[in-house]
Amino acid sequence: MTDTSLHVERTLALIKPDVVHLAEEIEDVILRSGFTILQRRKLQLSPEQCSDFYAEHYGKLSFPSLTVFMSSGPIIALALARENAIAHWKALIGPAQRARASEPEGLRAKYGTSDLRNALHGSESMTAAQKEIKFMFPDSLCEPVPMAEAAGDYLSKHVNPTLIIGLTELCKQKPLDPCVSLLFSPKPSLERPLRWGPSQTG
Repeated sequence: MTDTSLHVERTLALIKPDVVHLAEEIEDVILRSGFTILQRRKLQLSPEQCSDFYAEHYGKLSFPSLTVFMSSGPIIALALARENAIAHWKALIGPAQRARASEPEGLRAKYGTSDLRNALHGSESMTAAQKEIKFMFPDSLCEPVPMAEAAGDYLSKHVNPTLIIGLTELCKQKPLDPCVSLLFSPKPSLERPLRWGPSQTG
């Protein structure tokens, strides 16, 4: 059985406190590099939140300095998407270590000033990306997008039956404003309640 879903890979990018004032310029580079910015959020993390986000670095000598730096001012979190997003973003920003970030096109080489103040963060793996995006955007979903036959099957199974019930009820009642009645009727006399989101089963 072939997979008929299209999974557009996502990664998390952080514009760190030292370069937040250059966010517009950096985001322009991101867009020109073929990424789509799915979500954007400017926030300031507490030291405790930074400790949670960088938990895998706990015990390293740089950990205290990292949490202090990352909580020292606002950051911008970006959920990015494109084919092979994780690898492309890692290549675009370059190595975390300043001594290795010698490529002139690397964003860390361009904007970073030290191993600690290296301007940008990128997820290391798909698992890390999902976890980090969820951390920064708690309401986000990392799901494949159904395509072709899969989309048709989903509509036939989960959307069309409910839609038919609602439209049939509208034809019976003939309200003055069908859209308002369909969406906001307090007492829909339907065989089962309308659902306006993905199925919760399965």
